Amino acid sequence: MSAFLDAALVFLVLLSSSALGFFIRPILSERHRSREVIDFVQLVVAMLVTFAALVLGLLTSSVKGSFDKVGNQLRGLAIEIIQLDRSLREWGAETEPIRELLRTYTASAIATTWTEEPKPAGNYYPAVVPTNPASRLESSVLEDMLARIERGIRQLEPRDPMHRRLQGTSITQFELLMQTRWRLVEEAGSSISTPFLVILVFWLGVVFASFGLNAPRSLLSYTTIALGAVSVASAIFLILDLDTPFDGIFSVSSEPMRHALTYLGG
Repeated sequence: MSAFLDAALVFLVLLSSSALGFFIRPILSERHRSREVIDFVQLVVAMLVTFAALVLGLLTSSVKGSFDKVGNQLRGLAIEIIQLDRSLREWGAETEPIRELLRTYTASAIATTWTEEPKPAGNYYPAVVPTNPASRLESSVLEDMLARIERGIRQLEPRDPMHRRLQGTSITQFELLMQTRWRLVEEAGSSISTPFLVILVFWLGVVFASFGLNAPRSLLSYTTIALGAVSVASAIFLILDLDTPFDGIFSVSSEPMRHALTYLGG
């Protein structure tokens, strides 16, 4: 919703800039409306259009790359959960409480991260947990589950070389899981700073003001400028929405985690 509101604000700014150009043109003196002045203004505007197009293209490429990276890391997290469960399963019945806690963590992570999707079946997990305002992936409840899983693994008492190997493998897998999780937490938030976005919108506002200054007074001109504003605002919306991979219309899929939960027996 925040990305949509920001895009709507950009749309209004661009239309207002065009309207300002429309209103200013009649009050300009003839000297300021000469062909030389208009050509010079168009030259400067062409430079701004180039800058804005370059920045928008780089931003789109950057956020799409970051979005895909988060999706790959999420798939990696699901794989690490499955591998950890397999190692614990090989140990035997002693690890059942740890495996059950791992299953509870996975189900709760799905329910609290993808809040607008159907929750996993069952009532064995907390579906609502307190989260950090900056990232819904951070939660003291989920972190406590992971801490209990780690303690449970480290407190296992190997009976033979095979169980010693399994304990070492499980500890390594858990550490990899935690590293992937913290990378997801760090990359889940927005990376686009507000001042940077304001400067970009300022450039676009100047461009659209020049459109209003030079456009013919006709319905087709007004419609074309409005469509241009919609197109630019939709590009801003796409960038902002992709920049928050766990929120909005474009969000990373929960399928890898749901497949992991199915493997765990959830």
